[in-house]
Amino acid sequence: MREEKISEFEFEAHRPHLRAVAYRMLGSLSEAEDAVQDAWLKASRADVSEVENLAGWLTTVTGRVCLDLLRSRQSRREDPFDGQEPQVRLARRVDPEEEAVLADSVGLAMLVVLDALSPVERLAFVLHDLFAVPFAEIAPIVERSPETTQRIASRARLRVRGTSKVDGDLARRHRAVEAFLQAARDGEFATLLTLLDPSVTMRLDDAAIRLSSGTHLVGAQAVAEAFSGQARLARAVLLDGEVAVAVVPRGNLLMVFTLRFEGDRIAEIRAIGDEAALTALELHVP
Repeated sequence: MREEKISEFEFEAHRPHLRAVAYRMLGSLSEAEDAVQDAWLKASRADVSEVENLAGWLTTVTGRVCLDLLRSRQSRREDPFDGQEPQVRLARRVDPEEEAVLADSVGLAMLVVLDALSPVERLAFVLHDLFAVPFAEIAPIVERSPETTQRIASRARLRVRGTSKVDGDLARRHRAVEAFLQAARDGEFATLLTLLDPSVTMRLDDAAIRLSSGTHLVGAQAVAEAFSGQARLARAVLLDGEVAVAVVPRGNLLMVFTLRFEGDRIAEIRAIGDEAALTALELHVP
């Protein structure tokens, strides 16, 4: 099949929409303009012969660019000061009146709340709730399943609405995980059983099986036995707004356990040891 390229004329017809998407993602008109320009450079080199919905496709391309920018912005915030002068990037000149109109259309309060979300949360919420992009199309951008992407957007939506229930539930689950890890380190088998759902399951990817010499497990007894006396290198972290466990020997990420709760008990554990999968994760220390 012959390749088909998008023309600049076609792209310019979608620029106002793409700029609106980028602005809500980034909160800065100058950065939004840069993101849209980057999206044009990527789109102009792509084959669009099989693209049925050009507007939707361009929206996802712009979303990917914005996600990279948000991750880069977050990384710069967290980088320790090393005594070197920072590299200053001058923002392009923008029309203050135009930016004021955009800001007013979004709402200052909304921009402040969006800035508190993680990059993945922000993208999932903005694309789905503000621009009606289906979760099936957002999922590949954030490298999650559609179901996980939907849960991420749901949590972000609650935070944007100012709901405190999520934070309360999260704090309770975090305490439960900390108690679980402490009981594992101390070999307190009985305590481990109280923190696990009786039907808890543990699944490991192939890399995790090789790293731990473990296997898939079913039931609180089996899972408690696997963790008892272990977890000295494990710590509670946040992954996609949920509590998880990271194994970090000598500062190097070795494995991540994602968790699902039933009430206050751990009902499912999934161990990720695949290096490529670990690299794609965004972990935060609460």
